[in-house]
Amino acid sequence: MDVLDEVYSVIEDRKENPKEGSYVTSLYRDPKGLDKVLEKIGEESTEVIIAAKNGGEKEIIYESADLIFHLMIMLAAKGIPLDKVREEFVRRRK
Repeated sequence: MDVLDEVYSVIEDRKENPKEGSYVTSLYRDPKGLDKVLEKIGEESTEVIIAAKNGGEKEIIYESADLIFHLMIMLAAKGIPLDKVREEFVRRRK
């Protein structure tokens, strides 16, 4: 299990077993529902673009991790396992 799998596992756990004070739980409980998660993906995408244009390597990596994290929250919200994304990458290489 790599670190992405570990993080995804925690995200799924927070979805099934909400934990007080958890950021992921707060997103899932937000009254906007999935729209709040999608809003965060939009914000993080913009931050990646700005970092790529104006930032250094550290900032690009940091913002990219934020974007990937929020994409993983959306995938879990939609019930899509991370392995399905991996399978799509494999399919595209053929």
